[in-house]
Amino acid sequence: RLRTVTGVQTCALPISHVFRATGNAMARTWGLEGFRFLEMPHPIANLTPAQLDERAAKIAPEVVKLLLEGQKG
Repeated sequence: RLRTVTGVQTCALPISHVFRATGNAMARTWGLEGFRFLEMPHPIANLTPAQLDERAAKIAPEVVKLLLEGQKG
């Protein structure tokens, strides 16, 4: 939906896998049934900055791929 309004490809920030149901419910509420989320292991709040950087580096290629493919994949 944001792409339709702005013309800019978008993706949600990666979410922790325990928030999958919440993310899906929010997407449905916004009329985005089937919105593709990227997930990372939970928890993240207790990670050191270095550990968080490591997780971000691991998921970064998936973020780029989703941005390039778009939600329709």
